[in-house]
Amino acid sequence: MDDYLALNAANWDARADTHMGPGGYRVELLDDPEWLSSVVRFDLPRLGDLHGLDAVHLQCHLGTDTISLSRLGARMTGVDLSSRSLAHARDLAQRAGARIDYVEADVYAAPDVLDGRTFDLVYTGIGALCWLPDIRRWADTVGRLLRPGGRLFVRDIHPVLNSVVGLVVRDHHPDRDQQEWISGPGAATPALELPYWEEQAGLTWSDEVSYSGEGPVASPVSREWNHALSEIVMAVLGAGLTLELLQEHDSVPWDALPGLMVEDDLGEHRLADRPHRLPASFTLVARRP
Repeated sequence: MDDYLALNAANWDARADTHMGPGGYRVELLDDPEWLSSVVRFDLPRLGDLHGLDAVHLQCHLGTDTISLSRLGARMTGVDLSSRSLAHARDLAQRAGARIDYVEADVYAAPDVLDGRTFDLVYTGIGALCWLPDIRRWADTVGRLLRPGGRLFVRDIHPVLNSVVGLVVRDHHPDRDQQEWISGPGAATPALELPYWEEQAGLTWSDEVSYSGEGPVASPVSREWNHALSEIVMAVLGAGLTLELLQEHDSVPWDALPGLMVEDDLGEHRLADRPHRLPASFTLVARRP
């Protein structure tokens, strides 16, 4: 596990160029001063007033969400382990006229790299926690970054969605005789096949293409970890934070299960068939007393 940082940094360096290319992030929209990323727009009802807050965005990647939070009035710092992502993020912030301090560091090193600075808001966006091997260490890091009264805001992939893959049903299940909507033979459906709880080794993947952009990813290998919802919540509580909100959603902002999901007008994807059966993402808000 000790090489995961170098492995994932190389993977995200390669993804950064792909995400900036054709078919990637729609960064041209940043030229509109009223534009906010679809991720931050989804978060708006739960974010609260950000004007005048000192905020840090962990695992900020290209910084499109970071710029959006800045446009909502926060004084933003972005942290990411990928130097190539941060190079693009700085260029995009300059183009958008946003004053953002971008710092290269992995999440666990952030408090030291930031010289002990503390913040009113720690923001972690979608698709972030799966890159961290130890959720308790993450929560302790967040606690070190928050000043008294400061908030943690997380919207991320639901660990159930991180546990499923799309498979085709082979056999008839007897329960379908009473509940005819249960998937029958030949139907594609989400199936629980991947670990739900945090495991030390994690999962190693080699993906030649990314979730956004065109063309091959030059460094395709990465390592990920799932964390059960209970593990995330208990880690936050164990770090001394007070839970204020935990909400589960049936959608996620990309096609996580190709062939099984449909996209709505806001860019959110949910199961086409019975979306109520799959929690796809969650929002957690906690506060340091």
